[in-house]
Amino acid sequence: MYRFILFTIITICSVRLSADDKAFSRNDYINMWKDEAIYQMVMHKIPASITLAQGILESGDGNSRLAREGNNHFGIKCHNDWTGDRIYEDDETKGECFRQYDNARDSYEDHSAFLQRKRYESLFKLDTDDYKSWAKGLRECGYATNPKYPQLLIGIIEEFKLHEFDEQGLEFIRKNKIPTRSSGVESTPATVQVKDPKPAKHKSSKDKHDERAEINISHQHEVLISDNRIKYVIAKEGDTQESIAADFDLNAWIIRKFNDLGENEKIKAGEVIYLQPKRNRCTTDKYVLTKGESLRDVSQKFGVKLKKLRKYNHLGEGQEPKSGATLQLRRS
Repeated sequence: MYRFILFTIITICSVRLSADDKAFSRNDYINMWKDEAIYQMVMHKIPASITLAQGILESGDGNSRLAREGNNHFGIKCHNDWTGDRIYEDDETKGECFRQYDNARDSYEDHSAFLQRKRYESLFKLDTDDYKSWAKGLRECGYATNPKYPQLLIGIIEEFKLHEFDEQGLEFIRKNKIPTRSSGVESTPATVQVKDPKPAKHKSSKDKHDERAEINISHQHEVLISDNRIKYVIAKEGDTQESIAADFDLNAWIIRKFNDLGENEKIKAGEVIYLQPKRNRCTTDKYVLTKGESLRDVSQKFGVKLKKLRKYNHLGEGQEPKSGATLQLRRS
């Protein structure tokens, strides 16, 4: 992760801007990305306050070279599995490789996907609005090397009341609604409406309009929620990974990741397609495999991660259980 050694100085002095560019203020940044942070919270169960605070801290309010030129707001390095564009920057060593994105919103999406890695698994056992535990957990899981990282995040969250966005995210989750998200293109500071972060005012009944039309961005699929509390859709005839992803403003690789699909694998009509990561377990203990069912079929049916099913049932990569076998759906 991209580290700011002297955070208070970096955000003011060491961003590399041209003479015609203006630095983003912290309020600029919050107003630009709060909706995206709330969206990520609803879709991926990461507190909006944590996402925003990390974006602020890692990108210097969106002013760092990585953010300006690489659209990388979270300082995520390339790692071995990255096949996208790259940008190079001095960090712990000279000229380190960082991920470069087409737009900043992709950085937010990738940040959520990045936190789905096994090393961060313990974070998702925490309450979604417990930003203090999340801040400490990120440090404990190795996201940052700075021992003061939790205090820096918590300080930003509390000073700018970012936890109020967690409350908004929880409201969307309770209503099983999908919030609007950012355009992915940063505005210049001159065009941003700067506001103090205050709680959203309740609209009077005469000011209300069709809330579902505003919130649910899908025009082709009804969003459902599984028994395992995961948002999903039912694929229609002619659906592809790309068409479902586009309907929800997601990248196709996200759909593949959440549903254990190959890059060129076709989607069948009537198939469950998850819009969020599957869980590590479900409330059902065991399941008897019927003829013709694969382990992935069971994974999709119960919303349990495929790799967890393999682990629970002592199956190697690519190994399939026999028809009639009793499968363990959770840790015994």
